[in-house]
Amino acid sequence: MRIDLSELTEAFPDFRAGVVVATDLAVPAERPADLDRLIAERAAAVRAAWGGRELGDIPGIKVWRLAYKSFGIKSTRYRCSVERLVKNVLAEREAPRINGFVDAYNAVSSSHVFPIGADDLDRVVGDLFFRRSRPSDTFVDMAGGEDVDPSDAAPKPDEVVYTDAEKVLCRRWNWRQDARSLVQPTSRRVVLTIQSLGVGDLDAALADVCALTERFCGGRTAVTVADAATPIREVAIPT
Repeated sequence: MRIDLSELTEAFPDFRAGVVVATDLAVPAERPADLDRLIAERAAAVRAAWGGRELGDIPGIKVWRLAYKSFGIKSTRYRCSVERLVKNVLAEREAPRINGFVDAYNAVSSSHVFPIGADDLDRVVGDLFFRRSRPSDTFVDMAGGEDVDPSDAAPKPDEVVYTDAEKVLCRRWNWRQDARSLVQPTSRRVVLTIQSLGVGDLDAALADVCALTERFCGGRTAVTVADAATPIREVAIPT
């Protein structure tokens, strides 16, 4: 399996994608108490760092707003995943309770201010791509139900998407994931991406997410980083 971001490097030369593959996982269906405490501590640190600032002035959010604008999103109707997380933390709302794996990487996302997403590797087909959308692309919104806007049924022309060889895994680069590959308590192998546009310490965030994954879900992790210099990389698998 490869990660390929070559289609975006000219327009976004600062784009780096850190890919973590985690195997032999035991994903807690409920958030462990130790993780609950860690998330509360991380949230307090985020409020101490960014409280009182406009969201658009936070460097790790500002770069993504500019990127979204470049492919036609000029309002905050569609916020990248990390902006939504940080917005909720600053408003002192409780972090969503999904499962032990997702809750842990969301804590890394908000504290390092990087978009992070993950997919069940056994539901991923072939190689991974960050690229422009194509007419044949399909997407099933993870939100489901009445919250889904019918106009979001398929990617718009020129939209940046994250895909495997068969389907879109995430719309609008890192806005919302597809329902077909979500990480569940039954997931044993996961592929996670941390996405950077040149702001923040990507290596630190990768180390953090690996440490929390192994702490709360067990298993083993391996890291691969693709960038403009090496836009196509073979993805490392834990041995």
